[in-house]
Amino acid sequence: MEKEIIVKSTVGLHASLAAQIVRAASKYSVDINLHYNNKTIDVKSILGLMSLAIPSGENVRIEATGDQAEQAIADIASILEDN
Repeated sequence: MEKEIIVKSTVGLHASLAAQIVRAASKYSVDINLHYNNKTIDVKSILGLMSLAIPSGENVRIEATGDQAEQAIADIASILEDN
């Protein structure tokens, strides 16, 4: 399962937001990847998320596989879209 999301945080993907995403993703036993600018990272890696330096307004794609993929994507999407 996958979903396209726009990063709405006015300062982009910053450390606090990355930490929230990692915490949310870690609740699920699924593989979750974020795709941005021809790069793919494991969403459970805070260093991976920070290395992307995603600015506000950019599109990213989240892809998850596993039994809880839909819920995991929904949780991460809500963090990216609401902050």
